Amino acid sequence: MCADKSTAGIIGGGFAGVACAKRLAGKPGVRATLFDGQGYHQFQPLLYQVATAELTARDISFDLARIFRDTANVNVRKVRVSQVAPGKIVLEGGEEVAVDFIVLAAGAKPNFFHTPGAAEHSFPLYSVDDARRVRGRLLNIFQDVANDTSLVDKGALNFVVVGGGPTGVETAGALADLIHEVMPHAYKDVPVGRANITLVDLGHVLLNGFSDEAGAYAAKQLQRRGVRLLLGTAVKEIFEDRVELSDGSVIPTRLCLWGGGLQAADVVAASGLPRGRGGRIDVEPDLTIPGYPTIYAVGDIANIPQGDEPALPQLGSVAQQAGRWSADNILHSLKHEPVKPFHYKDKGIMAMIGRKAAVAEIGPHRHQMEGRFAFAAWLGVHAELLGNIGAELKAFTAWAEEFYLRPHHRSAELLEPSRVDVPRIDWGDSS
Repeated sequence: MCADKSTAGIIGGGFAGVACAKRLAGKPGVRATLFDGQGYHQFQPLLYQVATAELTARDISFDLARIFRDTANVNVRKVRVSQVAPGKIVLEGGEEVAVDFIVLAAGAKPNFFHTPGAAEHSFPLYSVDDARRVRGRLLNIFQDVANDTSLVDKGALNFVVVGGGPTGVETAGALADLIHEVMPHAYKDVPVGRANITLVDLGHVLLNGFSDEAGAYAAKQLQRRGVRLLLGTAVKEIFEDRVELSDGSVIPTRLCLWGGGLQAADVVAASGLPRGRGGRIDVEPDLTIPGYPTIYAVGDIANIPQGDEPALPQLGSVAQQAGRWSADNILHSLKHEPVKPFHYKDKGIMAMIGRKAAVAEIGPHRHQMEGRFAFAAWLGVHAELLGNIGAELKAFTAWAEEFYLRPHHRSAELLEPSRVDVPRIDWGDSS
């Protein structure tokens, strides 16, 4: 990098990292390097759509080098970061990179809350590879049952979703649509009428953080799709072939989807940075880390305060705006201007609950919308997120129209071979 320019290292190619890099792009006096181990941006709000065959992985994956190919002062390096310190980024393998500013936007990883067996046997949904594994496991299950329907008696068509937040609700709804609308055509010999989807959550309402009315709407829509709700119930332990619950019940299953929470990426603990709720970093109002004025933490890795709220929700719009804000504060510092406290422009909160069902709460008074109007709000927010990473919106809006207005017809996507290793299931003696 040129000696006469300040340097910024951005760790993570999610919404926050890309937004920060795009904000610094073309700005004089600064050069930025975006470090990401995968080398692509994954559009996380739609991972569950990949898992349930509405979209392919390539529909929501965007090459970072391509995004910044025409930006002279932003470089992309496909490499993982192991730890950071003021003025220094340490890469996997030991290489050290000197920088003036650091923006930690490495995201999060699943939080299993010390649930025995969860890390080994459940299927989280936080990356493209996670989504591919879920789809691969679904494919394995239905292929095996098509060959031997007696496996249904072993719980082959029982599916458990852990978590009643947006991830769990959206996944359960999409899974129900897939099983009841797609699988009867793709696997005619599988008795899909015997399939059971159970959503388990320790809380007593769905969509915590939404209004009670929104939670009730989500519950009604899921139950209409045949999803059984076990609220006020904890997962005690997860095994390869079953889930044991706190009420003593046992659900035989070979697919337990984990949507039970997030914690900060490993780089936070490895760097010895101060951690708060969820293992995330409690940041200052200007998004810097307390005691580290040249290190910013944004996105899912951070607890970002706002007004009376100790932390904003982990949303794409929060991450994107925070990423831009951190870039602006770096530019202020370069001009010897005071940095500014972050101010979030609320886009609302929303969730899809299968086809033709959505709920959204928009505006400062959280005006609730359902159905088509909520879907329009959902579409608008996601289109803006996609547009801000330079994605082509025409294909997205065409898919969205088909998703909402027309029956499922993308079962062929489910039949694509998985690009990740999904071990075959050992059902034991099925004779």
